[in-house]
Amino acid sequence: MSETRDRIGDTLLAVENVSLAFGGVRALSEVSFEIREHEILAIIGPNGAGKSSMLNVINGFYHPQDGAITYKGNKRKQMRPHHAAATGIARTFQNIALFKGMSTLDNIMTGRLLKMHRNFLWQALYWGPALREEMEHREAAERIIDFLEIQSIRKTPVGRLPYGLQKRVELGRALAAEPDLLLLDEPMAGMNVEEKEDMCRFILDVSDEFGTTIALIEHDMGVVMDISDRVIVLDYGRKIADGTPDEVRGNPAVIDAYLGVSH
Repeated sequence: MSETRDRIGDTLLAVENVSLAFGGVRALSEVSFEIREHEILAIIGPNGAGKSSMLNVINGFYHPQDGAITYKGNKRKQMRPHHAAATGIARTFQNIALFKGMSTLDNIMTGRLLKMHRNFLWQALYWGPALREEMEHREAAERIIDFLEIQSIRKTPVGRLPYGLQKRVELGRALAAEPDLLLLDEPMAGMNVEEKEDMCRFILDVSDEFGTTIALIEHDMGVVMDISDRVIVLDYGRKIADGTPDEVRGNPAVIDAYLGVSH
């Protein structure tokens, strides 16, 4: 990870005292942290700690009652998901959200929609500039297929793929948007050891080769310690630790909350 750490830059996104509640249930309470350029940040904590809620705030699915987020120097109280996507934030989900009847290639092509500029008339004619644009986006999708080593399933409907490959296709669709910030919600949930090893390798490659900033939620502590530059720990909606994997692993508050060990 040392090469990646050498490339870590300034703050890309800052979460400032964000609080979120649903009725009387407080999902997040005055949470603050930064995500820095080119780093891999892991967000961990017990079930119900507020991890997915935090990602949903960052990309605009949830709007916090208090606090703000500063992204690329622009401070905001809330953002719509389409605006987040247009400004370089891509997301995968805990439960796979793919078009099951469509092929791998077509699913990845949907990640290019915001990059397509020709109007409906050009697309309907499928001629001239629209045809050239379609070919350019298809080439970009094919490069992602090669990068993720899924050439053999490019024409296969994703509903017929095993779970681990579906997760890889979902990563490909997010990468197709060429994000500056990639949010991964439990990208290795439900995978076997070999599938996890493959996904870890691809996440590291995305960081190294594309320079993409990554924030991920993950329960496998071995994975977190292996691939993360920094770790944020949430418990009952509050941040209780922020540091390197080694610093967090030895933090008594984290041990109490995450492992259930009393002192």
